Amino acid sequence: MEVTFINPGVDYMIQSIMHFQTEGEAEFWSEPLYYFYPQLDRTFAASLPVAERRDYIERTMRVAYAELKNTIDEKVISYSHHWNACKAQITAALSEAFGIDCTGLFNDLRCNLSLNPIEPRFLKEHCYDTFYLNSAKGAIGDGIHEIIHFIWFYVWNQLFGDNYDEYERPSLKWILSEMVVESVMRDERLSSINPYFPRENGGCVYPYFFDMMVDGKPILDTLDAMYKSQNIEDFMRSSYAYCQEHEAVIREHILKSEG
Repeated sequence: MEVTFINPGVDYMIQSIMHFQTEGEAEFWSEPLYYFYPQLDRTFAASLPVAERRDYIERTMRVAYAELKNTIDEKVISYSHHWNACKAQITAALSEAFGIDCTGLFNDLRCNLSLNPIEPRFLKEHCYDTFYLNSAKGAIGDGIHEIIHFIWFYVWNQLFGDNYDEYERPSLKWILSEMVVESVMRDERLSSINPYFPRENGGCVYPYFFDMMVDGKPILDTLDAMYKSQNIEDFMRSSYAYCQEHEAVIREHILKSEG
């Protein structure tokens, strides 16, 4: 595996930000922008018509980028150096987790450093975003999370032969892929280099999964027990069947948590 870290430029970053500032977007996704950029007046933005609000956000973030460009460029170098130091053990751990040799897989991954505090990934394009405020260690921790998705769906697609378009938010397949990251991350080779692991350090999955109860117990515990007792293909089948059986409860909890 290989990850190339880049500064994709302000136009890309604005586009990424706007994806999570659409009308009716849940606060879970839209609010972090205002937290990290207090120069954006949330009340004022909310008072504007949609088109004017987008213009206001874009103007403000272009000014922020001009001030931060050198910092972002420096972090491209820092993140790259730290990835190279960790690459071998990440590759070995994920090869074992997924039962395939990951050495030659995804040698074209691209990580876009971004002003966007939300960090989307794009499976078909082999790229993902990371927030520029991450430390080098934090960028690798977040990167492991995203790389798990790339390999998970690579194996998943070979197993089920479905469509990559089915792997995006808010599909159940996307939800499952987000939950299982914690189980994969428990490998010492991964957890030891992820500053967001364990949960007490922030966690490596969305926090609303921590208190999601299904069948009277935390769903992450149920999935983890499945993961430890099955090979990856059987785990994919059984975990997805379990989520399908309890989809209504899962979605209700997420809806309430996202606000």
